Parts: sequence; structure tokens; C-alpha cells
Amino acid sequence: MWHELLYSMMIRLSTPNDVPAILHLIDEARKKMVAEGNVHQWSNGHPSRWQIETDVERSVSYMIEEDGEPVATFALIEGPDPTYARIYDGQWLNDNPYYVIHRVASGPKVHGVMRTVLNYAFGLTDTVRIDTHADNKTMQALLKKYGFTYCGIIHLANGDPRLAFQKTITSKEK
Repeated sequence: MWHELLYSMMIRLSTPNDVPAILHLIDEARKKMVAEGNVHQWSNGHPSRWQIETDVERSVSYMIEEDGEPVATFALIEGPDPTYARIYDGQWLNDNPYYVIHRVASGPKVHGVMRTVLNYAFGLTDTVRIDTHADNKTMQALLKKYGFTYCGIIHLANGDPRLAFQKTITSKEK
């Protein structure tokens, strides 16, 4: 189920030359979030150029292209994630090794990005964790659509709370 090819989207590791395109996609995603009432999640310059450059240097930043054009980006990081060490008002589904999806951003009118990201992630691991802002109703709806379970609240390094989700798939689901 998770390995099927979708549309004409291709995923590859980001390169330093992709940083301007990634920042543009993040700006486009920020505009979408604000239009949907999520004005706080990516405010104050977050994610920063430094964060994106660090993701690229660590080989955890990915570019999604459609017909050779950048249409989306995300970070996929092997756990453990230090901000996920403590969870409040709930608990993780299990202690399995996991990957974390961060900084998903796409251009306007691009569809199927989250499904593409999840297909890729579940090709590497059986367990994915992700967090989002309480105001990000679009991401929460997508996570519910794709079978993620709300697990509780985590706090980012700066102390900001985020809703935390997890999904573990079985070998039959792959």
C-alpha cells in the first residue's frame, strides 16, 4: 500500500542549491497557514534559513519535484527526537524506533504531498511521529485521514506546545 507511485512526483535529497526554493516553498506554506487561521505556527522567521541549511547539511531535507519542478519539501529525521522524550497529557503508542516528519511545505495548488511524504517515510520505517500546532487544522485532518493517533502534547526546544501524533504500521500494511 505505501510503495505505490503517485502522480509524477519524485523525491530526492535536497542540495545546498535547493535552499532558495525550499525557503520559497516555506513562504508559500506560511501564506496558506495564515489564510486558514493558523497565524502562529511558522511566525517569527521559523523555520529559519539556518534550520533549512542545517537540514540539508545533515541529509534530512527532501525536495519533491513534479515534472522536474520543486513543488514541496520536508525533513525526515531518524529518532530519537529530543523534543519527543517527554509527552504530556498522553503517551506514545509504543517505544519502537521511529522517524519524525518536520517542516512539510508545498506550493499553491499542489495536492498529494502528505501522501507522498508518508509513502516515502513508511518505506524506511514502520513508525512515524509528527507534531503540529493546535491551530493547524489542515495538518490535523490529514493525520487523521492517514490513520495517525493523537498521543499528547510535546514541547519544542523553545517551550512552545505542539500536538503529537504517531502511526505504526504492520508488515501487512506495507
